[in-house]
Amino acid sequence: MILQLALFAFLAGCSQPAEPPKPAEPPPAAQPSAAAELIKSASGVWPALKAEAPNDKNPITNEKIELGRMLYYDTRLSKNHDISCNSCHMLDNFGVDNKPTSTGHKGQLGGRNSPTVYNAAFHTVQFWDGRAADVEEQAKGPVLNPVEMGMASGDAVVAVIKSIPGYAELFAKAFPGEADPITYDNIAKAIGAFERKLVTPSRYDQFVSGDEKAITEAEQKGLKTFMEVGCGSCHMGSTFGGTMYQKLGVVKPWETKDMGRFDVTKNEADKLMFKVPSLRNIEKTAPYLHDGSVATLPEMISLMATHQLGRELTPEQVNDIEAFLKTLTGKPADEAYIAKPTLPESGPTTPKPDPT
Repeated sequence: MILQLALFAFLAGCSQPAEPPKPAEPPPAAQPSAAAELIKSASGVWPALKAEAPNDKNPITNEKIELGRMLYYDTRLSKNHDISCNSCHMLDNFGVDNKPTSTGHKGQLGGRNSPTVYNAAFHTVQFWDGRAADVEEQAKGPVLNPVEMGMASGDAVVAVIKSIPGYAELFAKAFPGEADPITYDNIAKAIGAFERKLVTPSRYDQFVSGDEKAITEAEQKGLKTFMEVGCGSCHMGSTFGGTMYQKLGVVKPWETKDMGRFDVTKNEADKLMFKVPSLRNIEKTAPYLHDGSVATLPEMISLMATHQLGRELTPEQVNDIEAFLKTLTGKPADEAYIAKPTLPESGPTTPKPDPT
């Protein structure tokens, strides 16, 4: 009997289904690369440039761009017919003239360095002291400045443009439906529309758009140093600047006679406050600062760390940051966009150059 029970138990045990095999452990998820992590960190603060900087008050059209390009290059907007927007903001030279301050009417020197026009339409304000709200308002300033282009008034500028027969049709196309489209405001709007597409994408933009190989490991190291040192506390946004004002000499005083935004507002708090410049194309836009007093990029990096952040950088840190900043050097996607156009010929009543 006992033998039968044992046999029964053995057979019952054999009839039990075998346990299914445990599923294989899934392979560990691939860890993002160091470059991917850096892209994630950087793109949130410094996203890639957009193709244009729109303005709801001045919609960009091809007709405005064509007209604006001509006006940008036309020296007849100056009293002596020898200075154009491009004279100081040279489009074939990263938007600058590489002078401490630019030469204007009668050889006079301006009081401040001419910043690059490239990517400027993305900035929250224009000029070092922010006295113009946008590139359209900015375009009106130098033309009437006696030190720069020397024209007597907006009406005088309009009279010149109206005396050039070829401009009549161009203004009519750019500003359809207006009974008298040649106005000083429309001159500025056309130039502004042209400038709103003066954008210079660079290898950095490729990098933060997902191309991990767009910048080298050494340049990525420089970006990390740029972040760790604190440069991004002022140089933020897709333009790496142009989004805020900052006091020059936050930590260590900076010697300068220029009081910056105070000259506009007369507010004591605005003394030595300047618009933070963009770092786009900074490799090519020396000399630096509002007065062009700093000649080289390594010197500028070191001085800014000392005076703005209270940090003394090592030569290695300076070299690393410089290497990264060079990844911000770019050119317009379409070189033809900045080519000097054929300008309409002067008419019989067009004023002659006036050197006085």
